[in-house]
Amino acid sequence: MHLSLRSPVKTPNCLLFSASASGCAPRATHNEWHQFWRSIPPNININMKASASGLLPLKSSSLSLQYSNRRQKVLFCQKQQAPLQSLDCRSIEEVYDSLAQRLFSTLLQIQDSDSKYIVGLAGPPGAGKSTVAGEVVCRINLLWSKVPLKKGSSGEVATVLPMDGFHLYRSQLDQMEDPKEAHARRGAPWTFNPDLLLKCLYTLRKEGSVYAPSFDHGVGDPVENDIHVSSEHKIVIVEGNYLLLEEDTWKEISLFFDEKWFIDIDIDIAMERVLKRHISTGKEPDVAAWRIQYNDRPNAELIMRSKNKADLVIQSIDV
Repeated sequence: MHLSLRSPVKTPNCLLFSASASGCAPRATHNEWHQFWRSIPPNININMKASASGLLPLKSSSLSLQYSNRRQKVLFCQKQQAPLQSLDCRSIEEVYDSLAQRLFSTLLQIQDSDSKYIVGLAGPPGAGKSTVAGEVVCRINLLWSKVPLKKGSSGEVATVLPMDGFHLYRSQLDQMEDPKEAHARRGAPWTFNPDLLLKCLYTLRKEGSVYAPSFDHGVGDPVENDIHVSSEHKIVIVEGNYLLLEEDTWKEISLFFDEKWFIDIDIDIAMERVLKRHISTGKEPDVAAWRIQYNDRPNAELIMRSKNKADLVIQSIDV
């Protein structure tokens, strides 16, 4: 189905947008979705637990808008998901360039608006998510710096928002039923704060800017308000392990992304990289190997099952 945002029909309890099963209705553009999302009054609280994102709605889903004394619903319909795409390149540099050009083309389309294009980049530990996101963002900003007579920002227009900052604090793990298990499994989905990430993404989508936490690996805890995604950042790559999971709040998070990427890698290769990372941070080889088997590999196997939720699968290439 295609959705039109141009002719909403208002009823006492609903806002209905015209949709056509034959696909004749005009499809809502990215900017139209963005303007609709931004137009929701600040006194409305969105009940995400029983809804889809205003930007990327599910098929036949609804977004509940909670007023102080009444409830309205916005009903959506959406065309079926596009077939899964795969990016196969001969070199890692070609991967970076291809992804940057893909997003740069989108940037040129939205540069005159106040909208953002948010990409969710997922993959198992050791897949290279942080590196890919950083390299792609650097290339986009470089391409933007060479655009003559550009409108909007003359500085950086792309940035990375890592999921790492949304770890639970160690003190929060201490309060769990089994603190020892919680610390041993740190990095598993339940050792993150997805509700805080969801709130952060909602603020970013609605307000256009947000302060987000980073993660201090030396201290082992998040650092509040350490990352600023500004109104001038048109392209935002959110990178993290569990962004495409279908469980609980993670599913709601995945609805915020305009595009979903997944880095595909052989788990054994990924775990070799993670093992080297553990050892480089001072862990004894036997301790690092135990952590791989007890925590990192089970997490990776869970993440790999979310690959089919991506719009684009990126094949990992060894440097």
